Order: sequence, then structure tokens, then C-alpha cells
Amino acid sequence: MPINLSRLYQPRSPLFWLMLTLNLLSMVLGWVARSYSPGAVVSLVIVVFAIGNAILGIYLMWRLVKA
Repeated sequence: MPINLSRLYQPRSPLFWLMLTLNLLSMVLGWVARSYSPGAVVSLVIVVFAIGNAILGIYLMWRLVKA
């Protein structure tokens, strides 16, 4: 069952823009967690948010490809 990745680019769909925003936010959060040395609790919160954003972004990507 091949996946058509050209269906991922749907600039008229709000899911596309939400997916891009979440993936960019995940990258920024990951960069912040690596670049700075906040306390352990703050680092854990940042990493949890980054992973949650990445998972939600992947889910939205899957919905766009399957739509």
C-alpha cells in the first residue's frame, strides 16, 4: 500500500498549516531543551511538550495523506 506524499502539500487545508506550526514548535522546543540548561523539571516539561507536538504533527500528517 504505497503512500502518495504529494497529498501532504495542501495549503488550503487548515490541517496542513496546523501540522507545519506544530512541527516547527517541536523543533524550537527541542532546540531550547538542548541549547540552554534549565532545571530538570523545566527541561522535562519542554521535552514532553516537544514530543507531544511531534506526535500530534505526525497524526495530522497521516490525516492529510489519507484524506
